[in-house]
Amino acid sequence: MSPAPQGVSLRGVEKRFGNVTAVAAVDLDVRPGELMVLVGPSGCGKSTLLRLIAGLEEASAGEVWIGGRHVDDVAPGDRDVAMVFQSYALYPHMTVARNLGFGLRVRGAGRDEITARVGEVATVLGLTELLSRRPGQLSGGQRQRVALGRAMVRDPGVFLFDEPLSNLDAGLRLRTRDEIAALHQRLGTTMVFVTHDQVEALSLGQRVAVMDRGRLQQVGTPHEIYRIPANLFVAGFVGSPPINRLRLARDRDERGGRLRAARDAGASGHGGQGRLAGGPFRFAGKWPFDEATLGVRPEDLAVAVPGASRADFEATIVRVEALGSEQRLHLDGPADAAWVARAPPAMRVTSGDAVGVSVAWERTHLFGPDGGRLGAAPSPIRPLRAS
Repeated sequence: MSPAPQGVSLRGVEKRFGNVTAVAAVDLDVRPGELMVLVGPSGCGKSTLLRLIAGLEEASAGEVWIGGRHVDDVAPGDRDVAMVFQSYALYPHMTVARNLGFGLRVRGAGRDEITARVGEVATVLGLTELLSRRPGQLSGGQRQRVALGRAMVRDPGVFLFDEPLSNLDAGLRLRTRDEIAALHQRLGTTMVFVTHDQVEALSLGQRVAVMDRGRLQQVGTPHEIYRIPANLFVAGFVGSPPINRLRLARDRDERGGRLRAARDAGASGHGGQGRLAGGPFRFAGKWPFDEATLGVRPEDLAVAVPGASRADFEATIVRVEALGSEQRLHLDGPADAAWVARAPPAMRVTSGDAVGVSVAWERTHLFGPDGGRLGAAPSPIRPLRAS
């Protein structure tokens, strides 16, 4: 019988390598039985944080708690965690059966117990017919399942996954991701999963922790991370294609919370003439800043032929990406900024077409000069004509 899942708590955890701070003052609670995903760009500290939980790295400051037990002075093998690595870390000279049972043999388990546990795990993971093979005779997906099974035979309180799917091709990666999600539902064990792939994070995690430069930027459900990003980094990192951005400046000719699109906002744009209709904007509340950034998800732009609806701006299509299930339209957006919109696959458009673009204002995002989110959902900003 599997043990009860264990929660993980980090309190002010830091890790420094000389003058480099890899993890900075992280406070994080992983609930018992939860699948938590740590996501962020390469070098953001997510794998270091996982190794601190496992005890493979010693924290420079702070405390690590597992199952209500302070474990900073507890050896990795005694923390009741099992880690699955990107590299599989299988013994090439051992059969699948011996690889699966290796951890139990090291702990002095009897032959009958090892045989029973290996058989149970092999059945769950579909490895029964492969037990006599060696790692070199397996596909990448099969080897990853063996690595997962070797962790499972120990019945740990916490599973730790360090980018376990990075070595798999796209199709196998998707199938293995689904297998891990199904396994979590079946076992109910606490899992902490590290990835740099934000699509993987949103599809797999019950909650997601976004990291950048060693610091937690936001922790929340996939919906919260995507729809209510805490800051401009989270908004830009999570989402494919990335969120559209437009820099706004205070309208000095007006009183109150009014902003206009900054003309130099589109340094990376295509030199188009797209202009937001009805500007300036109105901010719901007291406006204390000279500048801000407007964020609009590609799916929150509706594209139509000019004059078909009351558009917020007109633009020219620069490039069309036909992806089968959708089209991505690259536009010369407002203030010469380059924007991307999603469109249905049946919509007939091509490069050079003029289009009208409408914005779902209630789903836009507004960020202050420091990158922090201004206001909760729905968005506090509207063009004045919508007031």
